[in-house]
Amino acid sequence: MAIERNAVIELFWRIHPKVYRWSGGRVGGSMIGLPVLLLTTTGRKSGQLRTKALTYLPQGDDFVVIASNLGDGRHPLWWLNLVADPNAQVQIAGARYPVQAREAEGDEREQLWSTVTSKTPAYDEYQAQTSRRIPVVVLERKAA
Repeated sequence: MAIERNAVIELFWRIHPKVYRWSGGRVGGSMIGLPVLLLTTTGRKSGQLRTKALTYLPQGDDFVVIASNLGDGRHPLWWLNLVADPNAQVQIAGARYPVQAREAEGDEREQLWSTVTSKTPAYDEYQAQTSRRIPVVVLERKAA
């Protein structure tokens, strides 16, 4: 079942990264059938660091995240930040990794989308709610 945006969800999104970081990922480390990471991007307008908790699909040494924004017609700000500057950092439990983001395309996108939606069908519902093509984002781990 897809999550709908409301005041409680908005509050949860503000608190979740803090609780995750405080607990080293022991609290809030998985949701809707997928593990959770913290993604820190650089704000494309402000230049400030911005952190979001996102579900992800492990892909070898890399991480796949979906820019669904709950099916909203607009891309999530974290994705727009990555488009402007693909260099970011992820935190999984207590470990931090530098990453570079890229959008999956073609057969790779379709395979990743299929894998993610088999675990969390809500993403298909989000795609049905919007006319935009929801980006499938690969966060490739970089050497530290």
